[in-house]
Amino acid sequence: MTDLVDSMLDLMRRLPPTHVEENVSALVQMCPDYADDLLGSVDQPLKVLTDKATGKEYLACDYNRDGESHRSPWSNEYDPPLEDGTLPSPKLRKLEIAANEAFDTYREMYYEGGVSSVFLWDLDDGGFAGVVLLKKVLNPASPSEPSGSWDSIHVFEATERGRQAHYKLTSTIMLQMVDRASDAKDAKDEGKRDGEVSLSGSMTRQTEQDWPLQDQTSHISNTGRMVEEMEIKMRNLLQEVYFGKTRDIVFDLRSIDDLEKARRQRELQKELVGFIKR
Repeated sequence: MTDLVDSMLDLMRRLPPTHVEENVSALVQMCPDYADDLLGSVDQPLKVLTDKATGKEYLACDYNRDGESHRSPWSNEYDPPLEDGTLPSPKLRKLEIAANEAFDTYREMYYEGGVSSVFLWDLDDGGFAGVVLLKKVLNPASPSEPSGSWDSIHVFEATERGRQAHYKLTSTIMLQMVDRASDAKDAKDEGKRDGEVSLSGSMTRQTEQDWPLQDQTSHISNTGRMVEEMEIKMRNLLQEVYFGKTRDIVFDLRSIDDLEKARRQRELQKELVGFIKR
C-alpha cells in the first residue's frame, strides 16, 4: 500500500462518517488507480440490490464485488453479468446456500426485517473465509420521526484441525441515527423543524475461537454462535458509548433538576459517609 493510499485512509478517518460514501467516491475519482485499495480498506454502508433471477434482495459490499459487478448469494450470478467472475467451489457453494438460509432466520429473529447475505470464498491454504452481512433501515413515517440504519459486517476465516476448527472473526458495526425535534404548532402550521440531532459512527472488534466439528454444517452453527455473541456485546457497547455519553453531555449542559437541590444532596451524602467512617 502506497503512501498516497495511507494519506487517503488518514483523511477518511478525519471526515464525518455520515458522508463516507460521497467522500470515498470523490477520492476514487481523484485517484482511480488506487480504487481497489481504497474500497477494500474503508467500510461503507451496505447497499441493497435485487437479484434479477430470483427477485430477492441481497447486500453488496467489497467482498462480493468483482470489478463493477456484484454476485448474488441466491442465484450465484453477477450483476452486471461477468463471464469470468470469481465463484466459490461447488462444495463451498453448497455450504453458502445453507448459511444464507440460516442467517436469514437469524435476521428475522433479531432484526424483524432488514436484509442479510452470506458470501464464502476458498483460501489458498485449503481453508475458507466468508462474510456475514446484515442491514436494517428505519424509515420514518413522517419528517418529524427519527430515522436510522444499522450495518453489520462480520468477516471470518475457518481453518479445520481434525475434529476442530479455528475461527478468526472481525466484526464491524456502523450505526447512523437522526432524531428530528419539531415544535407541534410550527410543524402543523408551517412544516418547519426546530432542530435535528445526528449521531453516527462505527466500531470494530476481533476474536478467535476453536469449535468442534461434526460435519461441514457445523461451520454454520459455529460462526452463527460467534456472530450472535459478538453482535450482542457490540450492541451493549454502542448503547453505553453512544447513548450513555450523549446523555452525560446533555445533562452537563442543562440539568433537569434544581442544581442547588443537587448540591445539597451531595453535601448530605458526604456528611453521611463521614458518620459511617467514624
